[in-house]
Amino acid sequence: MPSRREFLRLASTAAWGPFFVFPHRAQKTLKIARWAHFLPEYDEWFDGVYAKEWGRQHDTRVDVDLVPVDKIHARADNDVAAGKGHDLFMFPWPPAEYLRHVIDHTEIYQTVGARHGNVNRIGHKSTYDPKTRRYFAFADSWMPAPLHYFGDYWGELGTPLGPIHYNGLRVGGKRLRAKLGIPCGLALAPTMEGNITLHTLLYAFGSEVLDADGNVAISKNYGTITALKYVKALYEDAGSPDQLTWGSLGNARAMLARKTSCTISAISLLREAEKENPDVAKNIMVSPPLLGPAGVMATPYVTSCSVIWNFAENKEGAKQFLADLIDNFKTVYDKSRGCSFPTYQNTVPNLIRLLENDSKAEPSYKYIRIKDALHWTPNLGFPGYATPVAMEAFNTFVIPRMFMSVVKGELSPEDAARRAEAEVIRISEKWKTG
Repeated sequence: MPSRREFLRLASTAAWGPFFVFPHRAQKTLKIARWAHFLPEYDEWFDGVYAKEWGRQHDTRVDVDLVPVDKIHARADNDVAAGKGHDLFMFPWPPAEYLRHVIDHTEIYQTVGARHGNVNRIGHKSTYDPKTRRYFAFADSWMPAPLHYFGDYWGELGTPLGPIHYNGLRVGGKRLRAKLGIPCGLALAPTMEGNITLHTLLYAFGSEVLDADGNVAISKNYGTITALKYVKALYEDAGSPDQLTWGSLGNARAMLARKTSCTISAISLLREAEKENPDVAKNIMVSPPLLGPAGVMATPYVTSCSVIWNFAENKEGAKQFLADLIDNFKTVYDKSRGCSFPTYQNTVPNLIRLLENDSKAEPSYKYIRIKDALHWTPNLGFPGYATPVAMEAFNTFVIPRMFMSVVKGELSPEDAARRAEAEVIRISEKWKTG
């Protein structure tokens, strides 16, 4: 540190010599990777408005990378392999496979809980590891997966409220295809949509990938065989070859083109129709999941879970960003046009009123039928937690490939179930010895 006399000497000669440089604090940076929302306008708000304003308030440069959902794990793997990349990584489903590469997120839950109470069941079971008693991620929102159907098509059969149970879907779908040439549109291919649809169907028929204790339970449960036989019969009676080749969002595009009578999807499908084709939208209705032997249930279409890597350079900024996001969740709900449901109920206290009177819907009360979505939505990994084994099986499309092998006639239901079980056992053994 120069003396006062030396400082004055330097200042007086600044015009003729080097300037005296005062130290200054460099602006922080927060790097975020986030799954691309199904509604582009939400991404525009999150990146272009919210993240920038948050950065201004916290003197932080916020860089957001939007990643398509089918590429999210490859990008995360790149971060982990390099030991650097993003500070905050936001996944569309529980990232349990990465639990060894993340911080304990309990502190974030405690911070948010002090303001908003307890996280709901889906958020807890999607991010908590009961073995270590740590949270490997933070759940900020979720999307229900109701049945979407064309009221006018099903009205041709005298059932304008659509099918209620899986048998009604098969019988009604067969009659609709014969009468109108319009097939049933459940996603069956190994895509995100097929994964959600077929896990939903598996649970509804009383089966599961893992039991509550984490034991592999696919072939041991007769519900698996019943579900496999049902999907094969549904495809033969009411389906279309297109179902086997749809890529990402293929079922949604088919619905928007009125080429199918129904499908399982997030309400982003209907929101897109309301924006682009209101005449189509007014005929698309939503209803709770179909009734199966085990009841009414559908896995979340999305469980938005964020991780802060243990190699992140700005861990504190990432923690603050997630906590502040929940404080602003009413805006998140509005900007997602009601697609993203809260994991903290008090952040959208008037949720039911919003669902029963929606200004964009025709009729305005259309969405009230999903008001109980939290009650019929089990977490991925049900009946247990979203464990690394459950999520690796999910991300490698074990269940869609099992169903596809039966639908195509490549394997019997029994052989397909045994093969799928063997795959999950290999995954389980890997995690036990890893």
